[in-house]
Amino acid sequence: MKALPEKFAERMKFLLGDDFDNYIKSLEDNPVRAFRVNTDKISVQDFLKINPFVTEKIPYVENGFYFEDEKIGNHPYHHAGMIYVQEPGAMMPAECVEIDPDWCVLDMCAAPGGKSTQLKNTLGENGVLVSNEIVPSRCKILTGNVERLGLKNVVTTCMDTKKLASVFPETFDLIMVDAPCSGEGMFRKEEIAIDEWSEENVKNCALRQKEILENATKCLKNGGYIVYATCTFSLDENEKIIDDFLKNHPDFEIVKVPEIVEENTCDGIKFDGCQCENIHFARRFYPHKNKGEGQFAAVLHNTNSANNYAPVKGKKNDKIDKVIYDFLDDTLVYYDRENVLLHKGTPVYFDPDFKVEKATVFSMGITIGEVRKNYIQPHHQFFMGMGENFKRKIELSPDSEDLKKYLHGEEFDTDFPNGWAVVMVNGCASGGAKVVNGRAKNHYPKGLRIK
Repeated sequence: MKALPEKFAERMKFLLGDDFDNYIKSLEDNPVRAFRVNTDKISVQDFLKINPFVTEKIPYVENGFYFEDEKIGNHPYHHAGMIYVQEPGAMMPAECVEIDPDWCVLDMCAAPGGKSTQLKNTLGENGVLVSNEIVPSRCKILTGNVERLGLKNVVTTCMDTKKLASVFPETFDLIMVDAPCSGEGMFRKEEIAIDEWSEENVKNCALRQKEILENATKCLKNGGYIVYATCTFSLDENEKIIDDFLKNHPDFEIVKVPEIVEENTCDGIKFDGCQCENIHFARRFYPHKNKGEGQFAAVLHNTNSANNYAPVKGKKNDKIDKVIYDFLDDTLVYYDRENVLLHKGTPVYFDPDFKVEKATVFSMGITIGEVRKNYIQPHHQFFMGMGENFKRKIELSPDSEDLKKYLHGEEFDTDFPNGWAVVMVNGCASGGAKVVNGRAKNHYPKGLRIK
């Protein structure tokens, strides 16, 4: 590993004292690998019955597991969206609030999607997640991960946080602010973070973090929660941000996290001049004390009485072409006609009560497909998100030759009747195929195929 910047080492000695040598020693270890079971597709109990990996339970994440296997990204279970590979420390912030399944949740700085997909797993059928990323290329990756996991009622947006505040005023029950930071907690995993570190960058990050947090308050409902998180150790980007925020927002308080998270993290640090008596409620995650990289999280609660007004309805549904309903009737066992909407001329499946007209949207709900002349060309997201409702389900075992062919983009034989079908692995959708006279024509996206 590269040598640490001298100024950074001085800061860490100040923070850790006698524990500094243990921290330095931990940087020589390999990064810890982990994944979450995507409970929108399969329960933890059912996954453990078919789990082929050597795993160990993460104590503070109900569906999280450490693992050591190689090339897990090419495993059929990954392609089927059963699992999401995520650094275990990064799973901690989303566990800091007990989430109501009917909440509207915003992830302000979401790519590549780890915390977003983790938050979505806690929401029910009526809950909505808006997952935002300001960089278009990263928003595309975020949208791809939402698609692979087959998540419903998710909107991915590409806006700065100032615009988010104007588009979604007082909208969300919970906001995740995984703020861009100096990345000190990632030094073991991403050595480029060492090269990019400087005291000046720490100051610049702190300024940006304050702005993002301020915009988050404008999106939050009265009575709502903000989880502020970073992957850095700096007081300037963590406790000092929280202390300054609370000075300027007397209607907010810092609150405790669930006991299991508290037991697996360290207290926030009270610094000279800190006015927040409960700054120890903030949580620190260290690589020499925990299995994972560095993280910080604090939960901020708006103490104003909760709003009782009804959410603003989305616009009335445009007239839906009969060919769309005909396609859905032929393909699915069940769907809610009220949830079939048009977004920029493309049919989607989404909660009609959530308004997104002014948002810069990458993806809204489940994209059904492209309307062509008298027929629908289904989108990959349609298979991944609606697969459980398909009439034609081609179930393939994870080690079958037909599944290997499918994931490589090839056709295979099937005895299913003609029409659009979903390819399933252990009951989870992996993608789509069109059955024509005993052959399953491959519709797995080229960019996702195993080479």
